[in-house]
Amino acid sequence: MSNFEENPFAAPFSDPSVQRAVANSAAANANLEDYNPFDPKQTQTKPGGDAPAVMKTDSLPPPYSAVGQQQISSADFQKRQEELERRARELERREEELRNAPYNVRANNFPPLPKFCPVQPCFYQDINVDIPVEFQKVVRYLYYLWIVHASLLFANMAVGLLYLFAGGDMGQTFGIALVYWFLFTPASFLCWFRPAYKAFRDDSSVNFMVFFFVFFFQMLVSILNTLGIGGMGACGLITSIAMMSQEGGGKIFVGVLMLLVGLGFAAAALADFYLLVKIHRMYRSTGASFAKAQAEFTTGVMRNEQVQQAAAAAARETVRQSFAQATQPAQTGPAGQTAPRY
Repeated sequence: MSNFEENPFAAPFSDPSVQRAVANSAAANANLEDYNPFDPKQTQTKPGGDAPAVMKTDSLPPPYSAVGQQQISSADFQKRQEELERRARELERREEELRNAPYNVRANNFPPLPKFCPVQPCFYQDINVDIPVEFQKVVRYLYYLWIVHASLLFANMAVGLLYLFAGGDMGQTFGIALVYWFLFTPASFLCWFRPAYKAFRDDSSVNFMVFFFVFFFQMLVSILNTLGIGGMGACGLITSIAMMSQEGGGKIFVGVLMLLVGLGFAAAALADFYLLVKIHRMYRSTGASFAKAQAEFTTGVMRNEQVQQAAAAAARETVRQSFAQATQPAQTGPAGQTAPRY
């Protein structure tokens, strides 16, 4: 029974090397438990001690030296300062120009005329800049349609001149066609294209109303020019048929040209009707109405500087007259008595 009472693990611990290792491990654990890394006294290394090892560096890091791109001399700094001052002066000059000319900031570019021409452009027009993206296509169609109308008026004048040489009349058609081309080309641009351009640019109901009113009459004029009633200055269907019914190759040729001009006016009238309906639908889809145009017109009139000055002058005149009547001396009767005022 005594053999079973003996400790089977006692033999290994009796070895002196195992006892030294256990003692060193216990001492190391005691040192680690008492070690404070923030205590400067414990971080010093002692020769032969049990303190943790600290790596010693014999060489210091190289001193910092700025590279060539980081070195800024006083001359470079002065140059940059002068450049900043120059840009500041340029910005101030542009701001002054904007303040002095708030309604003509951008240079006019239409009609595109050469520099040596005595008449310079009167309008600024850039569809890609002024018009929203969803309306640019429609505005371009209107611009192309205006070019078609101007070209038809010029062709009508040229064919009217041939009609005169062919003996069709005494020059009435050519004279009236010349007046149409000279007056209606700029008038159509000012009266219906520019209002449409400004209407899409500024979302202006007033300009939309002006465009609808004038463009409707433009369509009617195109229809009349298509008919070509004699004496109205239009080379249309009626005059072309009358000219082709006469004998002579020259008259037939002029009649064919007049027919082509009449068909051109017919195509322009159809394009007018299409764009008129299309733009009207776009205008109505935005919720606009005639009442909105009236309100916008009233607001614009009241904001007009000339209207404000005229209203202020009228108000001052009314006040002055009222004050003069109030300070006028009362009339006296024959006995020197003051007559009552009624």
